[in-house]
Amino acid sequence: MVRHMRRLAAVLAGTLAAALLSLGTAGSASAAPKPAPAGVDITGTGLSEPLRMRADAEPALVGAIIDQVNFLARTGMPTGPKAANLGPKYTVVVLAGDTPKQTYDLYPKAVGGPRVYRPAKQPDGRKTSAGWFLGRLSMSETLRTAGVPLERQFDTVSGGAGGGERVLPEDTLDPAKDLDEALGDLQRLLLLNVGVMLTITVGLAGIALLIRRRTR
Repeated sequence: MVRHMRRLAAVLAGTLAAALLSLGTAGSASAAPKPAPAGVDITGTGLSEPLRMRADAEPALVGAIIDQVNFLARTGMPTGPKAANLGPKYTVVVLAGDTPKQTYDLYPKAVGGPRVYRPAKQPDGRKTSAGWFLGRLSMSETLRTAGVPLERQFDTVSGGAGGGERVLPEDTLDPAKDLDEALGDLQRLLLLNVGVMLTITVGLAGIALLIRRRTR
């Protein structure tokens, strides 16, 4: 009987210790600090001070800016456009809380379309290669919405506002010109068909006349 009581006491003590350990673990987990919110800082032409945005206050805007650089491949083009064709430069630093993690140079007005340059040296010390990339056509409007002093872009091609020159020439977007060219092509085709039909008719008439003479 005494032995049985000792075993029961040992089991109860073990159960109580496990419960206390579980409560301690849960308490420490609940007290663990939350991950720092993402954010971006923007500096560049026309900005007297950095634009600072954090995901907890402006999640949509921070997400739109990060979307301008989160699709880049591991390697980019080794050289970019000439400096005279790049236009204004804006440096975007992606942060976790107040800790810089990544940095990129954006050129929304570059000739031929927006460009992104990724430096080899990154704030978080990770290894990467420097490279140039074609940017999203929405870059200019996204930066303007964030507060960058850029003119509004009204022309949109392939789902985004482009920076710099149009990707397609101006005259290719003229529906009246396209219609005139189509009508001209149709007219030339009809004239060609009429000419072919006349040639065939004259040929058949000549053959018929020749056969008639020989059968007399």
